[in-house]
Amino acid sequence: MAFAKSIVAAALVLAFSAAHAQTAPAPSTAGTMVVVPAFGEVKHANDQATVIFAVEEHDKDKNTAADRVNRKMKEGTEIVRRLDPNAQLKTQGYYTYPVYPEVPPMPQPTTRAPVKPVPIAWRVGQYLEVKTTNLAALPKTAAAAQKVLQINNIDFGLTPETEKRLDDQRIAATYKNLNERIVSIARAMGRQPGDAVLDTVDFEGSGNYAGDNQAAPAMMRMSAKRESGDAMSEPSFEPGETTLQMRLVGKVKFK
Repeated sequence: MAFAKSIVAAALVLAFSAAHAQTAPAPSTAGTMVVVPAFGEVKHANDQATVIFAVEEHDKDKNTAADRVNRKMKEGTEIVRRLDPNAQLKTQGYYTYPVYPEVPPMPQPTTRAPVKPVPIAWRVGQYLEVKTTNLAALPKTAAAAQKVLQINNIDFGLTPETEKRLDDQRIAATYKNLNERIVSIARAMGRQPGDAVLDTVDFEGSGNYAGDNQAAPAMMRMSAKRESGDAMSEPSFEPGETTLQMRLVGKVKFK
């Protein structure tokens, strides 16, 4: 009989504990500080192109190679200026390299001192950076310049004016996402969105301060062949679009 009463008492204790656990209030979230990351992005068609033209000559005589480079670069520059008067041009990367024989000379039998190699030719080259917003005429301009110069690289992007205008949209999109997340978090915590007080907004969490660094163009390994007498077909370009992203971190405190 006493054993049966012990079982009944234990069952009542367990039932009371389970009922108490079910009816226990949720932990209070008053005064809770919540860190909320937010993201935003905007897209825009590229409206600027940066083209790197180049010319390289190879000759046994250094001055002869340099003279050909100078003449071709001058001619190519004039072509670009004539077809795209508003383009921004910048000369860069003039270089002169000696070319040595692949097999070094053998020392004479009478001496063990190494023989200093003598250049067998010279490689001379130069680069021209062309920055333009006239994307419609770019294929024609590039084709005309390619009769004298080579295209070493091309990169599409946004003008500073467009990027500045999009920055306002990017900030607005990111801040909107922050508000949407605050509402979702408040509801998940069983609170009203109005109970959330925005304490801090950190826009320095973007990690997108610096643009992509354009690598310096590598030295060409082949000489540009002049084809002024032949018709040059226009190259095909697809400017594409640029995506600007932003990340911010907000600190929210619940009343």
